[in-house]
Amino acid sequence: MSTVDFVSVLTALRFLAAGSYQLDVGENKHSSVSQPSVSRIIEEFVNAMNNPSIFEKYVYFPRNFEEFYNKYSFPGTIGVIDCTHVAIVPPKTEDNLYPEHIYINRKGYHSINTQLICDADLKIINVSAKFPGSANDACVWNSSNLKTFLMDLHENGHASYFLLGDSGYALRPWLMTPYLDPAPLSPEASYNNAFCSIRSTIERCIGVLKMRFRCLLKHRVLHYTPNKASKIINTCVVLHNMCITDNVPLVDVDEDEIFDFGIYQTLDETLLNNRGMVDLRNPELSSGRHIRDQIVQTLFNN
Repeated sequence: MSTVDFVSVLTALRFLAAGSYQLDVGENKHSSVSQPSVSRIIEEFVNAMNNPSIFEKYVYFPRNFEEFYNKYSFPGTIGVIDCTHVAIVPPKTEDNLYPEHIYINRKGYHSINTQLICDADLKIINVSAKFPGSANDACVWNSSNLKTFLMDLHENGHASYFLLGDSGYALRPWLMTPYLDPAPLSPEASYNNAFCSIRSTIERCIGVLKMRFRCLLKHRVLHYTPNKASKIINTCVVLHNMCITDNVPLVDVDEDEIFDFGIYQTLDETLLNNRGMVDLRNPELSSGRHIRDQIVQTLFNN
């Protein structure tokens, strides 16, 4: 790598890690670079990281389910899902499909609602960073290609695999959720305790991702178009996975930072689904409840 290329990579990494403005990045005493050059460097670096030849090398769904889900205490678990909001400036260009107002999330700021799925090692195995802040977690998931993939797996007889998600998602055979208000000390409560312990993996993953790449923190705010911001998020995910693969020590997660884990809206339908009040009208829900009850029977009914 030439000196020029080395400086370019360091410049891009400094921007992603510090979340500083381009001018601040360029004025770093170790690599004085003009603001226009910083802008060009970031553009080229982000586009390179989003190239399928690089992106798909580092962000991919597991190909060996048996080896993967054995890392979890729940048999069948192949990943943990949640969303996090990444703040952006209000889009300046009016888009008929994605107008400015739909990027305002429930906390009142503009963002991209980013869906992440990670494994037991905090490696991100799927990312969707294209939905505006007003989209709730369930909406993002329902539009996910991965959901279709898991549904196809189940329809083809591979019904032993599922993700873990919080109550913002509907219970399905391919996505387990916690019980609502189980009796204390009941098998269902034990399931919930174990479930929450495992599901915290994704919260830790999001915390590590945002502390490593502070440009994703709420108060840093990405000053880019939604499309460019999405590419920056993807770039951070690729670099995060590189760090995991190369055993780079994890950063400490600042408990005072607010990471905006899934700002979801629990719909009445979701509440009904979890309570099993529409089983007869929803065979997928019925199947999901059966699988969840089997887990409780096998692991916690002693």
